Amino acid sequence: MAITLTSKQRAYLRGLASTEKPLFSIGKSNLTPEITNAVAEAFANREIIKVNILKSTADEQDEEGLRNIGEILAERTGAVLVCNIGRKLVLYKPFKESSDKKDKKYANRIKLPK
Repeated sequence: MAITLTSKQRAYLRGLASTEKPLFSIGKSNLTPEITNAVAEAFANREIIKVNILKSTADEQDEEGLRNIGEILAERTGAVLVCNIGRKLVLYKPFKESSDKKDKKYANRIKLPK
């Protein structure tokens, strides 16, 4: 199921991510399966993940190349690329519906604007 976000929802998520520190850094080894798996595992506990792309990354150094890395990472993890600002990527993947309403993740779920 592909997630589509409106511009208002993207702006809201971008605002939430602005205070977050990057959890992962992609360096000269580029987008490895280990990084992809680590990001996918991190989505088990959070809905927004910020990724830093270092200048030593082997792929293209322009904005389009950086966005391409974000789109590939989003596709591999089942997330949505919210935005890329400079060398920072923001990815969003909502929690799956939980039948247990007392689940802590469900209580802290991000409520997107309409």
